Amino acid sequence: MERKWEPIAHRVIPHIETLPKEISKMSIEYTAARTALLIVDPYNDFMSEGGKLYGAIKPTADESGMFDNLRKLIPAARQIGLQIFVLPHHRSHAGDFDGWQHMTPFQQAGVPLQAFAVGSWGGEFNSEFGPQKGDIVVHEHWAQSGFANTDLDQQLKQHDIQRVILVGVIANSCIESTGRFAMELGYHVTLVRDAAAAFSPEGMHAAFNINGPTYAHAILTTAELLERLPV
Repeated sequence: MERKWEPIAHRVIPHIETLPKEISKMSIEYTAARTALLIVDPYNDFMSEGGKLYGAIKPTADESGMFDNLRKLIPAARQIGLQIFVLPHHRSHAGDFDGWQHMTPFQQAGVPLQAFAVGSWGGEFNSEFGPQKGDIVVHEHWAQSGFANTDLDQQLKQHDIQRVILVGVIANSCIESTGRFAMELGYHVTLVRDAAAAFSPEGMHAAFNINGPTYAHAILTTAELLERLPV
């Protein structure tokens, strides 16, 4: 007789598909002195019309309302005194990956594209979502995690940050990788599902409904987050 095997996740964690909703209901207190807003990759090439990758993220950005929600969230964070960190991807230089043994597919595709090229408009920060005076611009990350080979952990510790809120792009790569790393280092991690974008709806679904609940302490909408932030 054929036996139907129940997925192991459903045996270990009952109703795993409901976790995103359950996480959003959790009571969380954010204090301005211990909470930071991390804006990932706010380059013109991603976030400005005409950017090399703007068209690739625009459908999910429009669907989530990312741009409008960032326009609400970033000023609110500044107003209440949250420290803002900008986490930029490595800006392209000619010959960056010469001699590399293990380039990722994204890095390989980026060589001819030269996204975020040094000295180009696309490699500059978007005027709305990029850094302002008082923000901290972290060292550029080469792949996906804002922690790997950067000063992010040191900067967070020096500013006594315990909770990080992640927004920007790409939801299922740089945001996810940075969030996972933050969790492993002991930070409280909040994802904002409508203040991010990806290259596909599937990427957004994976980031916030499948993978996010396995490491994030909170997955909120912009409105839900703004209600929880101190005034």
